[in-house]
Amino acid sequence: MQSVLAKFLRTSKTDAGEGDSQEMSFLEHLEELRWTILKAVLGILAGAIVCGIYADFIVQTLLLHPLKSVGLKAQVLSPYGIVMLYMEAVLICSVIVSMPNTLFWLWRFVSPGLMPSERRYISAIVFFTSLCFFGGVAFGYFIVLPTSLNFFAHFGTANIDLNIAIDRYVSFVLALILGAGLIFELPMVTYFLSKMGLLTPAFMRHYRRHAFVAILIVSAIVTPTPDIVTQVLLAVPMILLYEASILVSKLSQKKNQDIMPEGQS
Repeated sequence: MQSVLAKFLRTSKTDAGEGDSQEMSFLEHLEELRWTILKAVLGILAGAIVCGIYADFIVQTLLLHPLKSVGLKAQVLSPYGIVMLYMEAVLICSVIVSMPNTLFWLWRFVSPGLMPSERRYISAIVFFTSLCFFGGVAFGYFIVLPTSLNFFAHFGTANIDLNIAIDRYVSFVLALILGAGLIFELPMVTYFLSKMGLLTPAFMRHYRRHAFVAILIVSAIVTPTPDIVTQVLLAVPMILLYEASILVSKLSQKKNQDIMPEGQS
């Protein structure tokens, strides 16, 4: 770990023509981090402008359609509820749609911790990281959300009218799909940690049972509702992703072993 951090602190700027690294000071790293965050925020702002243009479609179609499909009604409980609803929807959706830009600049910032041969594949890394994220968002929207709403709609007695506060509903939906998207990043996080030498397949297999307990806890935290149905729907793919991450770690470790003799020669 110390060697990886030392390598990262030493090499952050590379010469485009020769690939030679240049040493950077701590303040220069902070400056680079500042510009990385700024570029990510600019991407979110650009996404917010686009989402603002299609705000009605996002709220009326994307967010309310799953609710209407199970026969539930939404209502506003405060005079400023609609305004806050649209603001929250635009903000979270802009974070989601601008995720490739955010991931690109994040990987650019941490790329000094990768091997020179791996830095050429930043675009591919960003693509697969974004693919995992949007796969999680799609899973949350098309699988977890309808199942949860269907459970809520048919739970209880016929003597109780179930009207949903629109602001809480939208917070529930956006937190659910955003959390699912982040959860699906587990294989890519495992790949990067394995490259840094912080994770090994043996370690992940040894602590598999502990990981499953942690997954149940994480799913309970990420899930914006206390019901067991939504938590299980998130926990099951997390367990499958953990098993897939063991394979990812194994492949990453094998690649490191193949490159190591060449790097030492």
